[in-house]
Amino acid sequence: MTAALALLAGAGLTGWLTPGLLNRIDPARADPVALLVAWLLAAVGVLAATVTGTVLLLSPGHGAGTTVMSIVSECLAAISHGTPPRAEVFAGLAGIVLVSLLTLRFAVIVVQFARRRARTRRQHLETLQMAARCDDRCPRTWWLDHDEPMAFSYAYRQGVIVATEGLGRHLSAVEVAAVLAHERAHLRGRHHHVITWVDALAKALPFLPLFRQAPSAVRKLVELAADVAAVREHGAETVRTALLSVAGHGTPDGTLAMGGSGVELRLAALTNGNAPAGPVKRALTCVLAAATMTTLPMITGAGVLLSIAVVACPLTGV
Repeated sequence: MTAALALLAGAGLTGWLTPGLLNRIDPARADPVALLVAWLLAAVGVLAATVTGTVLLLSPGHGAGTTVMSIVSECLAAISHGTPPRAEVFAGLAGIVLVSLLTLRFAVIVVQFARRRARTRRQHLETLQMAARCDDRCPRTWWLDHDEPMAFSYAYRQGVIVATEGLGRHLSAVEVAAVLAHERAHLRGRHHHVITWVDALAKALPFLPLFRQAPSAVRKLVELAADVAAVREHGAETVRTALLSVAGHGTPDGTLAMGGSGVELRLAALTNGNAPAGPVKRALTCVLAAATMTTLPMITGAGVLLSIAVVACPLTGV
């Protein structure tokens, strides 16, 4: 039971304190992909620690081999004999019900989000397809005869980029290429699916700041990450001028666009002159972020246990 409570305490503290730690890092100077990994795996780590701690808490005194079915069977057997189930069995059953309800709530919200956005996306694409011109050289790019310089991407099958003819009228050819590279990075990184997941998590479990703040942070980071991908192909100055040209134009719901969120932050990142991280540095940074965030609930829980032990030892005379 001690380990279970420590894990749950670690998960709670991590979910509460991690946003403050991550928000201290300047995303304009850090690698946005590593920061994105940190946010996502912090959420995964808290969820995993919560589930693990709850499962351990389900079977105090039963040993590690206790299963959910054995707890349910023991509880039902006690009731059938007209005796109340033991306190730990009842606590285990209550824990099973709680975890099951939270899991079901999360699954239902994810499905609802996915279906709603798929329906909206399908309606938009059906309308756009009638008015768009397909690019034979790149069939996943649709062009609209509209003067405003805009481009946005949909997570439809392998992904679709919708761009306006206004891009070519207001931007240079290399700047248009940078805009399209930005949108391709969104599709390649499956950023639309990532945002759907964190939105669902925030709606299902809004009581922890980590889950509540993740959607806003992730939206900015996926845009920064797509900017970095475009910078690798076309340079920071080209991406900066392209961003200035497309910023401020509205885009349909459920899309990601270069002129979307966090424009001021992204302009600062493009102006500070930091070169994009190389593949080796990025891989090492992402591995470090992943290892730190997934183990942070356990480390925090161990810290809680140590603190309790330090306080308890003088009181017990040990």
